[in-house]
Amino acid sequence: MRLLDSSAFIDDYHTDDRTASIPAVREELEGESSLRFEAMEGAGMHIHIPTEGTVAKVRRAARETGDADVLSETDTRLVAAAFELDATLVTDDYAMQNVADRLDVPCEVIAHDGITETRQWRFQCQGCGREFDDQHDRCPICGMELTRKNPS
Repeated sequence: MRLLDSSAFIDDYHTDDRTASIPAVREELEGESSLRFEAMEGAGMHIHIPTEGTVAKVRRAARETGDADVLSETDTRLVAAAFELDATLVTDDYAMQNVADRLDVPCEVIAHDGITETRQWRFQCQGCGREFDDQHDRCPICGMELTRKNPS
């Protein structure tokens, strides 16, 4: 089964596998992309709503990888749905791919190159320059804002 992100409808993705998506994806789409969603739903695409327990598990994984601040609620629920359905997540979103990889959810990319490695982001203070493994709103030392830093 393939679980489809909005990029699948935008890029007119086709597969012979069974498909699924979530209601929030339909809300993100406009024009022809929205019509593609409705056509696939009419042709039997499964609409899945993940449990809150699985959504919480995805949020924990996103905090561990450092992607929590860039994943939208829709992104989080898509990864959760793919996890519950044991489906391949079809997306071009790198943060979603990173979190999915952490949860052993396979991904298929559409228009862009997929991730080649899972990243464990670090966070750096814009004031004092200290680095942290965990994400905080502000530096616990000087109180300045933290930004996500590529670990490589």
